[in-house]
Amino acid sequence: MCNDYRLEVDIASIVEDFEDLKIKMPEGTPNVPARADIKMTDMAPIVRSIEGERGAGELVNRRWSWPGHNGKPVYNFRSEGRAFTSQRCLILADGFYEFTDPADPSQKRLDKWLFTMADHKWFCIAGIWRESPLGEAFTMLTMDAGPDVAPYHHRQVIPLARDQWADWLDPNVAAKEVLRWLPAGSLPVTQVYGAPPAQGALL
Repeated sequence: MCNDYRLEVDIASIVEDFEDLKIKMPEGTPNVPARADIKMTDMAPIVRSIEGERGAGELVNRRWSWPGHNGKPVYNFRSEGRAFTSQRCLILADGFYEFTDPADPSQKRLDKWLFTMADHKWFCIAGIWRESPLGEAFTMLTMDAGPDVAPYHHRQVIPLARDQWADWLDPNVAAKEVLRWLPAGSLPVTQVYGAPPAQGALL
């Protein structure tokens, strides 16, 4: 599952690029340094829905993951069979990572793969947020892996096409109408580190 993602695009550029969404910043412009690796428990920017305001969202910095009942961080959350009728959010990213067993058996660390969006330099991942003992926090929604991610993992987070953003922030739009795979080829993948797989090898 995704426990590491990237945001290196300047937050000011992102705000200008939201097009049809009206972005409010109730806490001021978030201080968001460029980061190649955002990991669970880190603070990161999200756009959360505003009740009763279609096409608008609040840009805030929040913690990625809340503590679960067993004390472990809830950084991914299964989407299947859930309606998500409140507290939806968009998680800003320009890439996310998956890890596979090393192709080179002599290497101890996992091979690391970066997924980006083919048609834009940044994108949004579907998420939800909630109050927690550590303050407001968010998590990424997941589903069975689609065509681009399936060779690397059986589950995936849910990047949204640009025309889905307003719908995800609107709780009146059913979650099942928004949470779906992108077409094959939408999420190009690059190997970050690790030995390249053998020709024709299955990951």
